Amino acid sequence: MTKILLIEDEKNIKISITYYLQKEGFKISSATNIEEACKKLEKEMYNLILLDVTLPDGNGFDLYKEVIKNKNIPVIFLTALDEEKDIVKGFELGADDYITKPFHAGELLSRIKNVLRHTKNINHDEIIKIKNIEVNLNKKQVLKDGKEIELTALEFKILQMLFENRGMTISRTQILEYIWDENENFVNDNTLTVYIKRIREKIEKDPNQAEIIKTVRGIGYKILDEN
Repeated sequence: MTKILLIEDEKNIKISITYYLQKEGFKISSATNIEEACKKLEKEMYNLILLDVTLPDGNGFDLYKEVIKNKNIPVIFLTALDEEKDIVKGFELGADDYITKPFHAGELLSRIKNVLRHTKNINHDEIIKIKNIEVNLNKKQVLKDGKEIELTALEFKILQMLFENRGMTISRTQILEYIWDENENFVNDNTLTVYIKRIREKIEKDPNQAEIIKTVRGIGYKILDEN
C-alpha cells in the first residue's frame, strides 16, 4: 500500500484530504507542524509527502531543504500562495509538483498518481492483467487475448483509473472529476455511461454480461481483481 505523509495544519483540509485518499486506497499519516513531521519521518518511510508551505512552527520550504530532500521522497507542495515566485521557488528546490488551494480532490489524486508513476514509487505493476485483458500503463496499450485493441485517449484514462484501483468501487463522480482534470473537457453523467458502454464492447466477451467492469448500482463501477 502506498504510504503518504500529509503535513497540513488546517484541520478541515487535513480531514477531507485524508478521507478522500483513504477511500482511494492510500495509507495516510498526518502531521500538523514541522516538529511532528520530523518525528514521523524519523520512524517511517513514505512513498510521497504532501507538504503545506505555511506551518505554525516554520516554513514548508525550509523543512523540505533541511530534512526531506536528502530522503529522496517525492513532494507535492500544498499552499494558498499562488504567486509565480513561490511556485518557481518550490520547483527550484526540487519539488515534484505544486498545487494551490483551493483544489478539487480529483485534481490532487491525478497529480499524486502522476508523481508516483514518474518516480516509480506507485504501488502497481507496469502491466495490470485482469482475466484476458492486459493494460500496459507505460505504453498506454491494451491487449485482449494477446491482441492489441484500440481505445481512445479518454477511454484509456477511464480504464486505467479502474484497473489501478481494481478491487475498489469507484464512484461515477470520481471518474468524472478525473476526466475533467486530465482533459480539461466537460463530460457529463450521460456521456460517461456511453464511454463505459464503449469500453465494455471492446474488452468484454459479452458486453451485456460484463465480467470485468462491474456496475455497483447507485454508486459506480468496480474491477474485480480476479484472473
